[in-house]
Amino acid sequence: MKSRIFSFSEIEKIVFDNKKLSINRLPIKKVSECYHFLKNFSSEKIIYGINTGFGPMAQWRIEDSDLKALQYNIIRSHSTGAGEPLPDIYVRAAMVARLGTFLQARSGVHPDLVKLLVEMINHNIYPLIPQHGSVGASGDLVQLAHLALTMIGEGEVHYENQWRKAIDVLSECNLKPFKIHIREGLSITNGTSVMTGISIVNQYEAEKLLNLAIVASVMMNEIANSYDDLMSEQLNNVRHHYGQQLVAEKMRLLAKGSKRLLKREHALYDGNHSEKIFEHKVQAYYSLRCIPQIFGPILETLNNCKQVLEDEVNSACDNPIVDPVSKNVYHGGNFHGDYISLEQDKVKIAMVRLAMTIERQLNYLFHDRINGILPPFLNLGQLGLNYGMQACQFTATSTTAECQTLAMPNYVHSIPNNNDNQDIVSMGTNTALITKRVIDNVWQVMSIHFIALAQAIDCLNISNDISPFTKKIYKQVRNICPKFIEDTPFYEDLRKVETFLRQYQITL
Repeated sequence: MKSRIFSFSEIEKIVFDNKKLSINRLPIKKVSECYHFLKNFSSEKIIYGINTGFGPMAQWRIEDSDLKALQYNIIRSHSTGAGEPLPDIYVRAAMVARLGTFLQARSGVHPDLVKLLVEMINHNIYPLIPQHGSVGASGDLVQLAHLALTMIGEGEVHYENQWRKAIDVLSECNLKPFKIHIREGLSITNGTSVMTGISIVNQYEAEKLLNLAIVASVMMNEIANSYDDLMSEQLNNVRHHYGQQLVAEKMRLLAKGSKRLLKREHALYDGNHSEKIFEHKVQAYYSLRCIPQIFGPILETLNNCKQVLEDEVNSACDNPIVDPVSKNVYHGGNFHGDYISLEQDKVKIAMVRLAMTIERQLNYLFHDRINGILPPFLNLGQLGLNYGMQACQFTATSTTAECQTLAMPNYVHSIPNNNDNQDIVSMGTNTALITKRVIDNVWQVMSIHFIALAQAIDCLNISNDISPFTKKIYKQVRNICPKFIEDTPFYEDLRKVETFLRQYQITL
């Protein structure tokens, strides 16, 4: 098996930490060897997309005098995206994913194309890539055509927070537009890199949300004064799912030092109980007690998706595949986005489940007849006159409901097109975008939840009894949104807390 160009941790550093790429550390020589092999091999042969038309027009042979025009034509004709441009971070991730494909040295592209792509990434030059246009096979033709358009000096780019003509920005950065050699037009546009790029950002955000949800769940059980055996090693290790075991382990780590979690053996196993009805719940509600069992599958889903994404970035995902080792050119469908589409549906469903769990925890905090220890809606003011966080629940519930609607699998929504040449497609980019929408929604629900957690801790006056870890995040939330008694608009606090949580780094 070939060694990997990029590990997922390296991808994260390039995409999120703006790590610069070094041309000298990339296998440019192999890219060059593949290009020269194709240049020699393609003479007097019929090879798709080099001297034939594209898609259902592949039955038409292209004259030698028109070969370069053919490559420019696919770029220009397919730059038909619509809707809002993808934010820079998603475009950057897509560019890194496309670079990963070219570096497999199976695309037959000229090394200057790879060098220009690296320079654009390093200079933070982001092509205008509209959100809508891809059916996910032959990959992201439309969106990648917009990337290609800027690389030949046409179209628009986002540079230093301004939309500008690509040719002007390239010139300003002392970069020259790429000139077509053999098949670069098709090779840039043909592949899964945009859906993969969106999914990389989704993965990063989803992992952060899961870690925050685990933190929130420990805080919930501290507030409820739960028995700690729900996260015990003995309980969770007898069910042989590593995700459940790992979530329980994370909870034990976060809860270390807490004075709020009860020991069942001390409270209920001492033999001195004669009461007929127990005031304190013997077992907490599922949204508190079953966190390892609910979040365990989510953790495993995210881990599996991360592996698929790393595999995809380190794959040649265009067509045809140029192989200088076996000295052949192979035609197939490596551009098909099913791997990404299916995984993004799984991540989307997992994130909806996470939102549902958080929303139920919120309901526990707000519902005095359920929790039995907190005022209605965490209202520290005058009941009836003041309303606490009552309306915050409307926002959390409606946003969670939207997530549930979006949970319908998109992977099964293939619609034939392209004169039925593309008779079954992945819709992978749509799937990744819907997953992005769900993740953005979950951030909003999570922000409401952390404000509620902080308010609940203040209602009970237990900030000195919770664990050192949960106390730290409680204090940081309180620095943004202080304890409140009188009614106050929450929308600015929600925005600020969301910004804080998105930037908060948790290593568990």
